[in-house]
Amino acid sequence: MKMKYQAYSDLLRRMVRIPSPSYGEAEVCALLSGFLDDIGIAHEVQRGNIVAVNKHFDPTKKTLAIDAHMDTVLPADGYARDPYDPGNEDGVIYGLGSNDDGGSVVSMTAAFRHFYDMDLPANLMLILSVEEERSGPDGTSWLFAEDGFFAGHGKYPVPDWVIVGEPTGMKAATSERGLIVIDGTAHGVAGHAARGDGENALYKALDDIAALRAHRFGRISPVMGEVKLNVTMIEAGKAHNVIPDLCRFVVDIRTTEQYTAPEILSELQAICKSVLKARNLDNRSSATYPDSPLLGTASALGIECFSSPTTSDWMRINGDAIKMGPGMSSRSHKADEYILTDEIYEAIDTYIRFIEKFFYGNTLEQRFLRH
Repeated sequence: MKMKYQAYSDLLRRMVRIPSPSYGEAEVCALLSGFLDDIGIAHEVQRGNIVAVNKHFDPTKKTLAIDAHMDTVLPADGYARDPYDPGNEDGVIYGLGSNDDGGSVVSMTAAFRHFYDMDLPANLMLILSVEEERSGPDGTSWLFAEDGFFAGHGKYPVPDWVIVGEPTGMKAATSERGLIVIDGTAHGVAGHAARGDGENALYKALDDIAALRAHRFGRISPVMGEVKLNVTMIEAGKAHNVIPDLCRFVVDIRTTEQYTAPEILSELQAICKSVLKARNLDNRSSATYPDSPLLGTASALGIECFSSPTTSDWMRINGDAIKMGPGMSSRSHKADEYILTDEIYEAIDTYIRFIEKFFYGNTLEQRFLRH
């Protein structure tokens, strides 16, 4: 297996050596585009995203897409290694983006290459996208938008099904939480601490934080459980002897399908005196369709399913999807990130088996004539 797939682990080592933070993916995109040229895969580059379809693409057929992102976060503090050095140890690839999401990028590319020349019962599409880590405007947000690449381009349809590549240990996430980040602002009146005059904005914020901490949302998801809320940052005061007239805090909320983002914001504002403002109301929760053939395929192959606590490009995809990729989420966004080469090689084989089962496991009527 090592010799069969080594070109893809070597490709990942080359990716790691290239800094590719969100909005800075041009060089790694060029590397991957060149690699696809070298192995004979026709593709397009649109706003930095790479899109390819199988050689016998037929616009009258339905389409399964496999989608991974090329960008990374910035290096975390505490790296003992150079974050852009993959190392030369046998069996492990170190470095920023190796686990999130380079492992999925190269594994999906290998699986796509396996099927590229085949005349398939449904189309297969490869998407290597940008700006996932920052929910940027030119990545999946644009590709899948109502006026985006698939809708407006005319050449390729919006995929009917998507496998989102993220480090899940090759388990299948059949739901994931959404994300709302709220900035809270408490206003007071400045005064001298010695006299105790003024109106302490910090105390107001602390009262609201206590209320947020105690709050429970009534509607509980049968799949994801309760909405999760944590206050993660607070800032107030300019001097030890001045009553602060302003206090800011940040609330991280992981949502479920039971609430829309505006509903969450409205419910929390009703229990707070501070002004709450959401940075974004678009990062919704996601779930695989109950009768999805993706679920059926995972079940047939004995792939474990779970609900993911993290967000991904899935939130940008208005359609049926699952999230599944090599590596472990617990390694992402941390110092000395790594992925095992065996994880990559096993992922390639699992993607191939999954796609084969998806395309050929049941009748065409069951797989491709219902949605």
